[in-house]
Amino acid sequence: MKKTILVLEDELTLQTAIKSRLVKSGFSVLLANKVEDAIELLKKSSMNINGVWLDHYLLGSQNGLDFMVELNKNKKWKNIPVFVVTNSVSDDKIAAYEVLGIQKYFVKSNNSLADIVGSIKDIII
Repeated sequence: MKKTILVLEDELTLQTAIKSRLVKSGFSVLLANKVEDAIELLKKSSMNINGVWLDHYLLGSQNGLDFMVELNKNKKWKNIPVFVVTNSVSDDKIAAYEVLGIQKYFVKSNNSLADIVGSIKDIII
């Protein structure tokens, strides 16, 4: 059975490229560009979500940290591995994500899409 990744990314072009790479690597993919939409997908999806690709900057008023807070409030979701993939390299942000229990933090400009997906695959599968 395929593992499912929920991708939270606000840039449509990048979202499409991420989905394509994940699908080629054997994953099913759900897409969202706002925290509210991602939470709805988590609530309504009949699929078991095995991981989350999370950008810090998202559409709407909430960001990736807000998503992590919501994720941690729910017993069913709080153990889903979350991979933050962002351009934000602030030590404070990285520390905040680590406190909230992320699996791994990637800086987009320092990692290729193939490398990030490979790391996710190594951990999830």
